[in-house]
Amino acid sequence: QVQLVESGGGLVQAGGFLRLSCAASGSIFSINAMAWYRQAPGKQRELVAAITRGGRANYADSVVGRFTISRDNAKKTVYLQMNSLKPEDTAVYYCYAEILHVGDYERLYDYWGQGTQVTVSS
Repeated sequence: QVQLVESGGGLVQAGGFLRLSCAASGSIFSINAMAWYRQAPGKQRELVAAITRGGRANYADSVVGRFTISRDNAKKTVYLQMNSLKPEDTAVYYCYAEILHVGDYERLYDYWGQGTQVTVSS
């Protein structure tokens, strides 16, 4: 019913930048919170940044000042601008969204993207 499609991952040198995008489509009435998580090999998935529908953002301590999350509600898209990348940012990055379905207005459903690989070389 709902798909989250990510793009923008890749290989970059330390100090470089990437911009991730995640577009939601399907039976969507509205989207509440959106977020980016990441999972490095052998580690648990962790929250990188989250943003409310109104645009209030919060970040993991490790990315403050380097990453910026934003969203376009009309396009149902969330972005993650990643600057000053470090090798420790290497991970699979996942998009997350809380979605209210058309015709089902009493609960929010959680959706995840398929993940996009970000690799930062030293």
